[in-house]
Amino acid sequence: MDLDLTPDQQAFRDEVAAWLAANVPAEPLGSQSTEEGFAQHRAWERRLYDAGYAAINWPRAYGGRDADLLSTAIFQEEYARAGAPARINVLGLGLAGPTLIQYGTDEQKARWLPGILSAEAIWCQGFSEPDAGSDLAAVRTTAVREGDEYLVNGQKIWTSLGRFADWMFALVRTDRDAPKHKGISFVMIDMRSPGIEVRPIVQINGDAGFAEVFLTDVRVPVANLVGAENDGWRVAMTTLGFERGTGLGAHVRFSHDLQQLVTLVRAVGLDTDPLVRDRVAQLYVETEVFKDNVYRTLTRLTKGAPVGPEASLNKLYWSEMEARIYEAGMQAAGPYGELTAKAPLTAPLRDVLDWDHWQHAYWYSRAAKIYAGTSEIQKNIIAERVLGLPKER
Repeated sequence: MDLDLTPDQQAFRDEVAAWLAANVPAEPLGSQSTEEGFAQHRAWERRLYDAGYAAINWPRAYGGRDADLLSTAIFQEEYARAGAPARINVLGLGLAGPTLIQYGTDEQKARWLPGILSAEAIWCQGFSEPDAGSDLAAVRTTAVREGDEYLVNGQKIWTSLGRFADWMFALVRTDRDAPKHKGISFVMIDMRSPGIEVRPIVQINGDAGFAEVFLTDVRVPVANLVGAENDGWRVAMTTLGFERGTGLGAHVRFSHDLQQLVTLVRAVGLDTDPLVRDRVAQLYVETEVFKDNVYRTLTRLTKGAPVGPEASLNKLYWSEMEARIYEAGMQAAGPYGELTAKAPLTAPLRDVLDWDHWQHAYWYSRAAKIYAGTSEIQKNIIAERVLGLPKER
């Protein structure tokens, strides 16, 4: 690894840390799945935008700061270290925006990028369908062209922030006779369009962060097509590449979670149990390995090497590790692990742990092995593209 900071990069780290220390809300924001919490998170995004931190890695021509990869990693690390609020427009800033920058026309960039950056437009992702999740090319939502419009009919599911989003970037089938990877297009859909019905899905952690989206005769201008008609699969693969990423800053959060686990284990008197100590030690090793692998990937990227299929290795590793950290905490909590997040705790847990956060994060970590590509899909990618094993027939 070779990640020595230049004086400018160190100055940037100090700048970011100081701004976050002065601006991160003292109290946690409300849940993104409630109207009040959503508004609070949107206001936070605007605050980041006003300070020039909305998307520092975007080109300056589109409102970013032309930050290099290492500077982006510095920002993400400091953001996680400060315990700053979860980003609410992450799909717009991290997926829709970069996809538009790469594939959009000048008119499309001018139309959508400013609103993504300022959080005036919150975006959701319309990829998954009831019969098209891991097999994304099986999408059946259709878009039939009628003059200068597409008539869209179908259903999307597991749509993050679908309840409140202003826009959706979606995959639709524009040629039902073509091979399934060839007849797909990538379009932007106004979520306020007539014919759209959104039904929130309450998750196991109590949040309604996902939604089902039903589209019935929704009219979408052909001008909202990104890339060429029937070439949406290529565009979508680029988008998913942005999604799987390198885990910038995530290692800081995992190290914090592990320290919380250590605090919990000590509070309940399990720190002398050799089996528990071994399990915590193993998780410490795993978090350190993940951190080193993130830095190794960063080193490769700063030297011009592509991310490649190794992104799947990172995603598989951290999602499985995250689940193990919270599972260990729930087991250490013993009978308290059965309580709801809002249940009153007695000492010592009451004094050392934000149980609401811990239990919420435990349930959400179950989804980490599914979203952005399931663990099974990541293993297939690693087997075929990293290890060079033959495809199963």
